[in-house]
Amino acid sequence: MKYLPLDPAIFVQNRKRFTDKMEKNSIAIFNSNDELPTNGDALYKFKQNSDLYWLTGIEQENSMLILFPDNPDPKYREVLVLTRPNELKEKWDGHLLRSNEGTAISGITSIVWLDVLDGLLQPWIHLSDTIYLNSNENDRKSNLVSVRDYRYAEMMKERYPLHQYKRSAKITKELRAIKTLQEVEVLQKAMDITDVTFRRLLQFIKPGTMEYEIEAEIYHSFLSQRATGPAYGSIIASGDSARILHYVENNRECKDGDLILMDFGAEYGGYCADLTRTIPVNGKFTRRQKTVYNACLHLHHYAASILKPGISILDYTDKVGEEATVIFQKIGLLRKSDVKNEDTENRAYRKYLYHGISHHLGIDVHDLGTRTEPIKAGMVFTIEPGIYIEEEKMGIRIENNFWITRNGNKDLMKNIPITVEEIEALMKR
Repeated sequence: MKYLPLDPAIFVQNRKRFTDKMEKNSIAIFNSNDELPTNGDALYKFKQNSDLYWLTGIEQENSMLILFPDNPDPKYREVLVLTRPNELKEKWDGHLLRSNEGTAISGITSIVWLDVLDGLLQPWIHLSDTIYLNSNENDRKSNLVSVRDYRYAEMMKERYPLHQYKRSAKITKELRAIKTLQEVEVLQKAMDITDVTFRRLLQFIKPGTMEYEIEAEIYHSFLSQRATGPAYGSIIASGDSARILHYVENNRECKDGDLILMDFGAEYGGYCADLTRTIPVNGKFTRRQKTVYNACLHLHHYAASILKPGISILDYTDKVGEEATVIFQKIGLLRKSDVKNEDTENRAYRKYLYHGISHHLGIDVHDLGTRTEPIKAGMVFTIEPGIYIEEEKMGIRIENNFWITRNGNKDLMKNIPITVEEIEALMKR
């Protein structure tokens, strides 16, 4: 890992939160993600299962976690399973964690090698009544690949058909949405790295710069600050490309007079930042660009004023839509007749703002959490309204990350330049 070691208390506390939700005399088993092939003998870069990481901090492949709070042998009430170090494998793939290193990262003192797990696990299963197994229940999940969690569940049900089975994901979805103070501190580090990077870009971008050069600067800045890398594929969209929400080409020239929308964030210690800024390529907004930008910034501030404990994301989005309807009329995008005759299932403002305003943020960029229930203190959200105008070949989005508190929210990106004046002054300098 490139980042400095995290305090294992983060993961100790997360496991305690999970086990407190388990039924009496139950066992929970978590698996790492698969190593997935690309072509030939190559593999995709390994990314750890988010729930396993949240509970252990372990990023190594072929790892497992066993939680059995009522195990008669206290030594085995929480067990970290690792691949036994092998000299030949390490010559090819690098260092494998030793037991003391696994303990230092996770805070788990009982380490078991994967090649002896079966002999230990069977009697633990026989002692338990309920087995919690994991699955990917992120509401945005879009593929049906039969990953390790699902294959493991099938194997366990075939081997132990008379046990009661429960979904760990129902618990992790609830708990991961509420960040502890220690988790927010790691998130803040990812955001501070992103802040430094954005300020660097304000000095770098000028007419003639290529989008991929900006992407390279982002990656360089992240790595030089000990980030793992980008939390997601950076969107560097100049001119009319800014209207494409998940623009990935990043291959065009940034031209004088255009705006450039940049959606990027660092990953640090397994936690993600998610920033969007839209700036003028030449360092100076035109009058119209400034008008639309400030309208978007107004929506951003309005959304921040109402994103508080008690409101649901659905109701919050509706309220922001109402405000957008008013603002879009003021800047000439909508007429009163457009609003009067709008389809309630596809409101008029959606022509210019066609995505959600906020999503949960954490270990995953689109992190676990509910959209329909009232939000709670401890949750972390993005706030990212946008205005996309096909007729003017213009797209603007402004995004910061907010930590919900009992009394409202805290902007974790409050120090990152956001106003027209701040951006122009820094680009001029």
